[in-house]
This record gives sequence, C-alpha cells and structure tokens, in this order.
Amino acid sequence: MQDDILKLAYEVSQMTREKIHLIASVMNEAKFLAINTRIEAARVGQAGAAFGLLADEMGRISTRIVGIASELRSATDSSTDRLLKAGNDLLLQGKGERLTDLALNVVDLIDRNLYERSCDVRWWATDSAVVQALESGTPQAFQYASERLATILKSYTVYLDLFIVDMQGKVVACGRPETHRSLRGWDMSQEGWFTQALRTQSGEEYAVADVDRVQALNNEQAAIYSTAIRAGGEARGQVLGVLGIAFDWAPQAEAIVKGARLSDMERGQTRVMLVDAHKRIIAASDGSGLLNEHYKFVPKQERGYYVDGDRLIAYAHTPGYETYKGLGWYGVLETTI
Repeated sequence: MQDDILKLAYEVSQMTREKIHLIASVMNEAKFLAINTRIEAARVGQAGAAFGLLADEMGRISTRIVGIASELRSATDSSTDRLLKAGNDLLLQGKGERLTDLALNVVDLIDRNLYERSCDVRWWATDSAVVQALESGTPQAFQYASERLATILKSYTVYLDLFIVDMQGKVVACGRPETHRSLRGWDMSQEGWFTQALRTQSGEEYAVADVDRVQALNNEQAAIYSTAIRAGGEARGQVLGVLGIAFDWAPQAEAIVKGARLSDMERGQTRVMLVDAHKRIIAASDGSGLLNEHYKFVPKQERGYYVDGDRLIAYAHTPGYETYKGLGWYGVLETTI
C-alpha cells in the first residue's frame, strides 16, 4: 500500500511536469507569434495598428502564463519532493517496525522452545531409573538407566542425547551409546553446565550452556541443559551427580530463522539471525557464519531498528518466557533498502 502511494505520487509529479512543460512550450510559440504579428502590423502602417495592439496584449498574456507555469513547476516540485520524502520515511518506518516484530517473534519462539527444555531436565532428573543409577552405581543400574533414557529419546526427538554424569564428571550412562560411542566415560568435569548444576540449591534450579559444538556428541551443535540428580529424587536431596540433556540445536534453530514470515522478494534480500549475548551468530537463514562470525550491530534499546548505509537492521532482545529468563540472545534481521 505504501509502495503504491509513492508510485502514484511519482506518476502525478511526472505528469504535472510534462503538462507544465507543454503549457510553457505553447506560450513560447504564442510569444513568437505575437512578435511576428507586431512586425507585420508595423510593415503595413496605420492599417495594422489594431493588430499591433492585439499582438502586444498576446505577448503580455503569454509572458504572464509562462511565469505562472514556472511558479507552478517550482511549487509542484517542492510539494512532490516533500511528499516523496514523507512517503519514503513512512515506508521505512513501516518496514522497520515490521522487521522488529519479526525479530522479536524469532527470539520469542526459541525462548519458548528452550523453556520446555528447562522443564524437561528438571523432570527427568527425578526419574527413578536416573536416581537409582547413581545411588547404586552398579553396571546393571547404569544399563537400566541408559535404556530408560533411550525410551525417552524415542518420544522427544529434539534431543541429540541424554546423559548421566557422576560427581567426578564422568558420563556413566547415555541414551544413544551406539550413536555417540565416545560419550560414555567422557570427562565433563570442566564444563560450565556441569559445575553450575552441582551448585544448584534445589531441584527447581538448572544450568544451561550457550550453543556450541560438542566433541563428545560427534561435534554436533548443541545447547546443553543440566541439573543436579538428588537422592530419592527429592527437591533438596543430597546431590549425587548431574543429568545433562543435549538439545539438537541446528535443525530446530534453522526451522525458526527460515520460517520468518517474509515475502518471496523480502526473503531474497533479508538475513534472519539469532545471535548470543556476545553477538556471535548461532543461527542464520543463509547458513553462513554459524558459531564463528560475530555480527556487528548497535542495539540502543530492547528492540528497534536503524539504517546503516543501504542496510536496514532490526533487532529484539530476548524477553524470556515464564521461568526461563533467556541467555541475553537477540533476534536480528538485516535487509537491503
């Protein structure tokens, strides 16, 4: 609609300029005709005096009309320029606000998704098979826990794997040992999500790591959520170890950034991204820069947009969802203007 208004304003401007030019051209011809008439009137003497007066009047009228046409052109040009500027500003504002809404939608969708992950890890850490694996510490208990985790994974396809880690940081059981052959026995003691989970005060708390490639998971991209496994599955029971769940980041994030509601034309001109708190790109609709490129943009508020050269950049900071406060991520859209 705004594009149509700008197009109409431009067409009216062009048509007005053409008609004014035509009027000026006709009046110039009339002026030359008046000059020729005066010459002829002078040549025939007294008999042409009346024609001379008429020619003078035609000349004055023509000059006046040409002046009016010039004034009209100046006024029209000025008004049209203001109209086009106002239209362009309105178009930019509308586009900026729309892309800002899309940026918020992108980060909100991932927040809602990850909120569910924070619920899952706290729930499964109380599963009897998980708790008993660390309480008994026997190979049979570890095997049973692995089978239980495998059963969960059949229903929850958004995970790469689920794994139980003892107090020393060693993985003692996982749900997909045939896929992640090196995961069992892997040392997780130096991982932030492991040490943070050990420090949680109750079963209501959890830890999460930023998206990264995880060597023990065949170098796949994952967001790992964790919480303490406690004696008896009690909220404030003794800490026995940690449950880690590896969210299969790549396909889930790709579906969100590629699913932004853009027109076909916009899609070809727009890059949709999720960036972390350090502005590292963790998802992008064009698939480039993942986990190694830092996107340079300047957010001055929680959400908004600005113009940088020929680019329009819209962004929205994570609002969090329910008890999930988010990790400081942004949804970002960059398009050409």
